[in-house]
Amino acid sequence: MQAWSHYHGAEIMILASASPRRKELLSLITPDFEVVVSGADETCGIREPREMVRFLAEKKACSVARDYPGETVIGADTAVEAGGEIFGKPADLDEARRMLAALSGKVHFVHTGVCVVRGGESLSRTFTTKVFFRPLKRGEIDAYLAEESVLDKAGAYAIQGPAAKFVTGIEGCFFNVVGLPVSGLYGMLGELGAV
Repeated sequence: MQAWSHYHGAEIMILASASPRRKELLSLITPDFEVVVSGADETCGIREPREMVRFLAEKKACSVARDYPGETVIGADTAVEAGGEIFGKPADLDEARRMLAALSGKVHFVHTGVCVVRGGESLSRTFTTKVFFRPLKRGEIDAYLAEESVLDKAGAYAIQGPAAKFVTGIEGCFFNVVGLPVSGLYGMLGELGAV
């Protein structure tokens, strides 16, 4: 593994995620970061959603931090919880349809686990946002799935896309639902002296 290049000799942040949404959100904190996808095994025996996303965020961040020990590494993982069930990324459109039908007219929770590793220290937290969906007709779900690519999205929707019309309200951080709690992460980076 080659040494990581530094801009002007300063350390660089690394986002251990392939998500274009997380990349966009991290750029609200700093323009100086690189993306290194962790490749960590994301199987996890933890069923409690808040613990599960925190564990997976740690796994991703630590996997990349081993290769880049001098940098600040950020890992994140998001899951949707509704009625005691965890919704990750749907395997196919049938599963996406089932997920959206389960969220229809109900309240659900979006949990994002975040882990920051810097200078041998690590900090992990889970951030939760409560989301309210209006009731959805079968035709609305089908039309939405025809216009939006959802197989890379936890819970089969993106709040910042056409699914915005389904959301009647939220309690908590909007950006957390997109995939990265910007203010929460900024606070964690501050605690570790990275910003």
